[in-house]
Amino acid sequence: MQLKGKVALVTGAGAGVGRGIAQALAEAGAAVLVTDVDRAAAERVAAELRDRGARAVAFRFDVRDPQEAEAACAAAVNELGGLDIAVANAGSTARMPFLETSLTFFEEIIKLNLTGTFITCQAAARNMIARGVPGRIITISSNSGRFGGRGRAAYSASKAGIIALTQTMAIELAPFGILVNCVAPGPIRTEKVTSERPSEAFTCRMALPRFGEPIEVGRAVVFLASDACSFTTGHTLGVDGGLTVTGIMEG
Repeated sequence: MQLKGKVALVTGAGAGVGRGIAQALAEAGAAVLVTDVDRAAAERVAAELRDRGARAVAFRFDVRDPQEAEAACAAAVNELGGLDIAVANAGSTARMPFLETSLTFFEEIIKLNLTGTFITCQAAARNMIARGVPGRIITISSNSGRFGGRGRAAYSASKAGIIALTQTMAIELAPFGILVNCVAPGPIRTEKVTSERPSEAFTCRMALPRFGEPIEVGRAVVFLASDACSFTTGHTLGVDGGLTVTGIMEG
């Protein structure tokens, strides 16, 4: 699971899960284009990676803009020497009860989470194909993309769409040697988390009743981006403490 000589682009890498993914890819030897809509946050993470001996460059990228997606892919090639791995992580976890969800809110979440993933992956795939690179594309969904939950009408719809999009990309990009897989995190300890443990609503259905760490999501991404993953495409890998497979916990 070594990525030495590879170049990775990670969206939403200025904090949280994206930062953990960038860290794990760098630890595995990849050069990383750290992208985020917040340029200062991307710069901080890129500096952290460079301090640890990695090659890393920050780039401001709003995933809702196709031209910026093309520019980000070009920056990976021009500044780091290539684009072998693209990780579409950027998104919002904002929630709202179904009956209170406005059309504006719903469309904003879909545009950022699902359309943004589409834009990122399409630009990366076109770049890889143009250069003849058998690359890897990894999308980030959620266990909310596998089953519903209160307040998650827009969020769950966007994350379920990412899983279906991943499967379609896997089929269509396979002839070019590009593998496309998805990671679906469960409760992850990000900078926004203030509690020590997930709520009982989560832990009562978790085999591993704790928060996952961003780096643990990153290590799953490393596997999917590495040569260790050579015959898997279109798959969704849960990094959720067993949340999506748990049935009856008593007995």
